[in-house]
Amino acid sequence: MKGVENTFSLFLLVLILFHPTLSIDVNILSSTDSLTISSNRTLVSPGGVFELGFFKPSSLSRWYLGIWYKTVIVKTYVWVANRDNPLSTSVGTLKISGNNLVLLGDSNTSVWSTNITRGNINSPVVAELRPNGNFVMRYFNNTPSGFLWQSFDFPTDTLLPEMKLSYHHKTGRNLFLTSWRSSDDPSSGDFTYKLDVRRGLPEFFVKKNDVELERSGPWNGIEFSGIPLHKLNYMVKDDYIENIEEVAFRFLMANQSIYSRLTISELGYLKRFTLIPPPWEWRMSWSFPMDECDYYKHCGPYAYCDRSTLPTCNCFEGFDPMNRQQWDLREGSDGCVRRTPLSRSGNEFSLLKNTKLPDTRQAIVDWSFDVKECQESCLSDGNCTSFATADVRDGTGCVIWSGELYDTRTYSFGGQDLYVKVANVDTVLSSDKRRDGNGKIIGWSIGVSSMIILSVIVFCFWKRRQKQAKAAATPIVRKKMNGVVPSLRQKKLSMKNEVEDLELPLVEFDAVLTATEHFSDCNKIGKGGFGVVYKGKLLDGQEVAVKRLSEMSSQGTNEFMNEVRLIARLQHINLVQLVGCCVDEGEKILIYEYLENRSLHSHLFDLTRSRMLNWQMRFDIINGIARGILYLHQDSSIRIIHRDLKASNVLLDKHMTPKISDFGMARIFGRDETEGNTRKVVGTYGYMSPEYLIEGKFSIKSDIYSFGVLLLEIISGKRNKEFNNSGRHYNLLEYVWRNWKEGQGLEIVDRVISESSSPTFRPREILRCLQIGLLCVQARVEDRPLTSAVVLMLGSEAEEIPQPKPPGYCLIGNSLETYSTWRQPDHDTCTVNQITMSIIDAR
Repeated sequence: MKGVENTFSLFLLVLILFHPTLSIDVNILSSTDSLTISSNRTLVSPGGVFELGFFKPSSLSRWYLGIWYKTVIVKTYVWVANRDNPLSTSVGTLKISGNNLVLLGDSNTSVWSTNITRGNINSPVVAELRPNGNFVMRYFNNTPSGFLWQSFDFPTDTLLPEMKLSYHHKTGRNLFLTSWRSSDDPSSGDFTYKLDVRRGLPEFFVKKNDVELERSGPWNGIEFSGIPLHKLNYMVKDDYIENIEEVAFRFLMANQSIYSRLTISELGYLKRFTLIPPPWEWRMSWSFPMDECDYYKHCGPYAYCDRSTLPTCNCFEGFDPMNRQQWDLREGSDGCVRRTPLSRSGNEFSLLKNTKLPDTRQAIVDWSFDVKECQESCLSDGNCTSFATADVRDGTGCVIWSGELYDTRTYSFGGQDLYVKVANVDTVLSSDKRRDGNGKIIGWSIGVSSMIILSVIVFCFWKRRQKQAKAAATPIVRKKMNGVVPSLRQKKLSMKNEVEDLELPLVEFDAVLTATEHFSDCNKIGKGGFGVVYKGKLLDGQEVAVKRLSEMSSQGTNEFMNEVRLIARLQHINLVQLVGCCVDEGEKILIYEYLENRSLHSHLFDLTRSRMLNWQMRFDIINGIARGILYLHQDSSIRIIHRDLKASNVLLDKHMTPKISDFGMARIFGRDETEGNTRKVVGTYGYMSPEYLIEGKFSIKSDIYSFGVLLLEIISGKRNKEFNNSGRHYNLLEYVWRNWKEGQGLEIVDRVISESSSPTFRPREILRCLQIGLLCVQARVEDRPLTSAVVLMLGSEAEEIPQPKPPGYCLIGNSLETYSTWRQPDHDTCTVNQITMSIIDAR
């Protein structure tokens, strides 16, 4: 009996190992074998990481041959064979025919093939799924060596470790990534990530239908100058290859037990994911673009983008904005122009550090030059506009640009040095340089420089100690503004009358100086058209935000007093609290409670910070904003129309509680008043209701419109003002409306929350909020709900919500001060003239 059992066990083992329909973790397909959809059989790579087989997206009745990660619960596909020629039925067979792999569909018609025309047809071949996810065709006995065909040479949307994106000089073949059409449609989408080697240095471009969207910057020997954050990931090693045969990029893993992939999403985002075991979930470790500075030509020619400045677009030294009006409105796409034309002599170079080099397709490269020779060549060439080193490791190679410089940005670290040629009269010399008698730059004596610097430091330290002593001797004056303050006597009588009845603490200017360390740049936390905001600490230890209006502020004395008058009388958990103010000679300063998490804008539209905003947090923020607006419109002792609700005017405390701020544009209404009219429209384009922007009419319904825009931005994670980058929709409102009408509301949801497996992701609640947002932005004023109705709809699932009508929005033409266009989807367009607008950037 025991011998019979052993014989049966041996037979079962042989059956499992050699019967294809029962085999387990087999990675080789022989010429006598096949895979079929009906058998549900797959190939599994050695080690069990990857699996090859047939799959069908949930929403499509189409079948594909693909490779995915076997260990991940939610299937993650890395390669698709027949992505643009799917099987229309569940009849499909993969087999070896001669020297080719062929995929047969209904009636044995070929839908995909490896299409190999070389090789020895008399030598048997096999198909193999290798441990790194590469599906290959090779001779059975590996002689001759090498692969006849490999899937790594036909990438889809994913780059795996050891896999190359490359350009082959001999054949002209370019291996690049192409996005899926949508999250459940693997057919070729609109976005590609491809090497461009036509001229200059090779660079990667993200393109949509051949239109450049983002650029990696050239390889500088260490990294791509436009993607310096790559080197932060110590687990990944970027490998750049350039020789007579090819230019290629791949990445390698320092730890083979850690899985990583680089993909281009259906929306055109380049993302790197790392698999975290267990529960074997993907975590995004990097994304590109990271911010608006990564968008191609965001700042126009001769300008660079810097995320640490406001506005983010800056002119090179020696250049001025081409269109000052657009530049002041934070629109820098026109770029800058040279202040002084270059001459044959007397030109110098301004240095821009930590730079993503300009588009090198307008550059030439000479690897025989060093930095000095490169500089001399550029100075002697009348067409040269700038130069840089090609390889930062040893300073070899010379990159010289002729003509305009496009798509440059700076970083706090990474990147490289860029030298821009300017007329010497336009250079601003640094503290350690001067000119000699011939106009050349020479260095100061080290001893003299050191003495000057030391003297300045000692003097500044002495002045600071004097100020601190004075402030300590004269503590912060927290008088009620109903007395006569000496500094106010010098103001106009009208301003004195405005402030003397307000119940608000007055802080002396010396105390503000001490609190902000003399308005130190280190304490700067924000900037806008009004001026700068600093973090400060009062002598009693309270942390505050100090808003200092500049002399050139778009918020003048009237707006300043309006904000003081309003916010001093308002007390609500969802409104920012004013601690005090300072009205001194030439100074108008507001002092607020300090909110640790800054603005909603800084979280919502930042690719890194937005990941911490799950749906529950966003829903709480939406509710908090709505309650704050309800207080302004209905529950406070005075009715207030804010007129400038936007993401940057919603601040977040340490618990992420939203607080509405900036009441400089607000208007007080009587309890029986419902609307007002003005000839001077103030606010932020993208958030202003059509009737306000065009006719100057404002009411609580114009605030409701702004809230609706903000609600849709919170759900989608996209800015209404910048949304027409999509090329298919005028703005976010139309995009949302089109998807809503087609029953695809969840398509607009921010991927950060829609792709999350967190229990806080509640599709029904999101769709309900989406419907409320569309109700708020309806074109007709009378169709929009009251604030009380909005709060009720948000707070009760039992409350019935009406179906929204088309939204209304405005398209600004070439001249912001002359006309606007009011557009309703599926409706006519009208133009209204003769109105004065003061439009603020949407930050």
